[in-house]
Amino acid sequence: MANNTSDDDFFQQQMKGVKPIKVEAKVDLAQQHQDTINAEKRRLAATAELAKDKNFLSGEYIEPVDPLAIIEFKRDGVQTGVYRNLRLGKYQIDARLDLHHMTIDQARRAVFQFIQDCMSNDIRCALITHGKGEGRSLPAQLKSCLNHWLPQFDQVLAFHSAQKQHGWVGATYVLLRKSEKKKLETWEIHNKR
Repeated sequence: MANNTSDDDFFQQQMKGVKPIKVEAKVDLAQQHQDTINAEKRRLAATAELAKDKNFLSGEYIEPVDPLAIIEFKRDGVQTGVYRNLRLGKYQIDARLDLHHMTIDQARRAVFQFIQDCMSNDIRCALITHGKGEGRSLPAQLKSCLNHWLPQFDQVLAFHSAQKQHGWVGATYVLLRKSEKKKLETWEIHNKR
């Protein structure tokens, strides 16, 4: 450009007298009929279905457990001393869940949400109270379900029936995997130089 006008001024000079092209609609679009009640029901159903799909705990056949049986599980790699301390109730219990008076489906949802909440809040040791279920036509249903469900969580490293002061065979200690944040904190503590 020979003169000292800025790019914006040059653009404005070139566009002087230009008018936008009018395009007529080729198809008349009908107004959408909004059925807000049905749309809300469909949205809630879809949300509920999506939430249900995330819960991987199975409702298949579950091996019954005796009401007075000790339930236990230890994933490979969990140190014997760590498991012994869990079994003896030596870890601080940071979260509790009581399944009394729940149906199996309610308990399934509660356990799934509880484990997710524990992981998001960096809980390492939790206590789930399920009762023994003695004197019922189908004894120890919740206990049997819990024994079946907990190993399905990758986050559960180990579990064991509780000590008497925490509910004995009517409750279970659960040891959870460290979150990435806690692993980093531990690494920083032990590797300061």
